[in-house]
Amino acid sequence: CYESRRGFWHDEGNERSRSLPVSLYVTQELSRKRFHSDVEELTVDEILSPFYLSLLVASTATVLITVLGLALAYVLEKCEFRGKTFLDALVTVPIVLPPTVVGYYLILLFGRNGLFGKPIYQATGFSFTFSWEGAVLASTVVALPLMVKVSMAAIRAVDPELIHVSYSLGKSEWRTFFQIILPIAKGGVMAGIVLSFARALGEFGATLMIAGNIPGKTSTMPLAIYSAFEGGHDQRAQALALLLTLFSIATVYLAGHWTRKIR
Repeated sequence: CYESRRGFWHDEGNERSRSLPVSLYVTQELSRKRFHSDVEELTVDEILSPFYLSLLVASTATVLITVLGLALAYVLEKCEFRGKTFLDALVTVPIVLPPTVVGYYLILLFGRNGLFGKPIYQATGFSFTFSWEGAVLASTVVALPLMVKVSMAAIRAVDPELIHVSYSLGKSEWRTFFQIILPIAKGGVMAGIVLSFARALGEFGATLMIAGNIPGKTSTMPLAIYSAFEGGHDQRAQALALLLTLFSIATVYLAGHWTRKIR
């Protein structure tokens, strides 16, 4: 009986030793095929399409952020009114909340059945959900606090005496802003614009919630990187991540260099 058991384990051990190289070979072949598959799928369109969409979304959001951010910064810094503290908190809260929570609130407000989204959809047939405009909305809301806070600090740094002299010379509040305050604070304002653009370029959570992840339509660079990684396309994810990183570094560096020159 002992000899028979010994023979059984000896035969099974031989089978395992013979099957081990086969399993290693199969694993190597699958890995090699997966690598070649990633390389073959790495086309220029799959890289540039989300990149161009991200530039479109971030640039459009930055224009809106610049206009809204400067207006809010001036109002919050120079004006006194009831509810000012609440408005300041409302503008700042997207920095504190997770982006997915911000996206959820955007759905409640601007979704097809949202508070503002429903009447807009009924009147025009337009909806922010699952559209690149929804990605612009998400990027604008998330990046706006950066523009407001940096611009407020830049406006606060302007000498109040210059503003009083401008008023004493008969210039209106708007002319004083564009001719006195804005030229002096332009360095800080430019920094806010650059930071807002970089934040809008990298927005992920809120965009995913309201705009979705539709390739060629709402799939920006961060969403495309996530999809590529989840799908096992490591080469594509690496290429997209590297392109986004290099572009972001170049943008911040050039903008910082230009800001120092215009001060």
